[in-house]
Amino acid sequence: MASELYHKEKTLVMRSRLIGQSCRLFFPHDPIKILKARGQYLYDENGMEYLDCISNVQHVGHCHPVVTQAATSQMELLNTNTRFLHDNIVTYAARLSATLPDKICVFYFVNSGSEANDLALRLARQYTQNEDVIVLEHAYHGHLTSLIDISPYKFQKLGGQKEWVHVAPLPDTYRGMYRENHPNPAQAYADSVKSLVDQVQGKGRKIAAFFAESLPSVGGQIILPHGYCTKVAEYVRAAGGVYVADEVQTGFGRVGSHFWAFQLQGKDFCPDIVTMGKPMGNGHPLACVATTEDIARSFTDNGVEYFNTFGGNPVSCAVGLAVLDVIEKEDLSGNATRVGGYLKECLKKLQEKHAMIGEVRGIGLFLGFEMVKDKSERTPATLEAAHLVKKLKDERICISTDGPWESVIKFKPPMCFSMEDADRVAKTIDKILSEMSTE
Repeated sequence: MASELYHKEKTLVMRSRLIGQSCRLFFPHDPIKILKARGQYLYDENGMEYLDCISNVQHVGHCHPVVTQAATSQMELLNTNTRFLHDNIVTYAARLSATLPDKICVFYFVNSGSEANDLALRLARQYTQNEDVIVLEHAYHGHLTSLIDISPYKFQKLGGQKEWVHVAPLPDTYRGMYRENHPNPAQAYADSVKSLVDQVQGKGRKIAAFFAESLPSVGGQIILPHGYCTKVAEYVRAAGGVYVADEVQTGFGRVGSHFWAFQLQGKDFCPDIVTMGKPMGNGHPLACVATTEDIARSFTDNGVEYFNTFGGNPVSCAVGLAVLDVIEKEDLSGNATRVGGYLKECLKKLQEKHAMIGEVRGIGLFLGFEMVKDKSERTPATLEAAHLVKKLKDERICISTDGPWESVIKFKPPMCFSMEDADRVAKTIDKILSEMSTE
């Protein structure tokens, strides 16, 4: 076990003094100090092992030897400004291109999902020559000022909604305006976007983009109704805008059946811009925007050079290539399908047993369940969800909540998550919920 520089108490004191208090820790009542990680496991200063159900950034597993070796080897050889010619960036772009529809064939490499989404916004506005953006309720697209402006999850707590931002209903068939008993929720939710487009145009404004996570995460691990994105893209394009698919959390095989979550909508659906980030570098700063030749050409034609000093540097791209190798060689998409499907079935059995589980949702290793006080009323069980997270941490399982009421328990573990891990999680949740129901 790696040695620590300070005792945990001193580290906490120093963090409190030196690090901004808005930078919050997981489990603030008793933070875990992590000194080492491997695969889906974290180890604290005492060598205690924790099962990680949170870290979708470490996509192929913490400290994967193939990834760390690729980073080390390239770092020993070269890491430099991306405006020098180098093979890694073009090799990586070609590998990514093979996973995307033919129309999405031009790449811009950056350092984070926030940078990617900011650039996507610039591309959309340059191409359409319009300003306005439609986003979904509870959406979060990044921490830059431009992205706070299009993230209701954040701007509702800050300066409010800009006049060029328009918020469409979240297509949530559990809590939303059109639920699981609606004959065609995809069309109904898409029509709500069409109505919003009409309202915007009625005010003399023009749409640049519809911006959405392919599977809304902060919104509560939502699975969009099949056909929704295709209809929304039709309405937005008819209004002169483009469709931006935010895959920062859900790309690279997390959904199991497809490499990108937007592909769940069917072969006929293709975004105009795709953004990606978190899992690309397995913790290394690597992100990307992929788009069409027409959109890329308009960005070039504005006469302003775009460069990113370190986005797509030789080390980052070596890491990215290693991540793709591991996904393929270890069949991690297949693992997401098998283990995620098994865990979902385990959670569904718990839903039948425990009144506090209102709905189980998700696909692959992007899963969640909604905790409620009353199943018929679907009253959010916010405090109970927080209590479950705390108790799971006591059992050395790291998990978190999300959703508008922080009532959704969400699972986005490293893709090497195993059947044994799924069993452990389900059995521990069962035990804790049984104890909670008798308190």
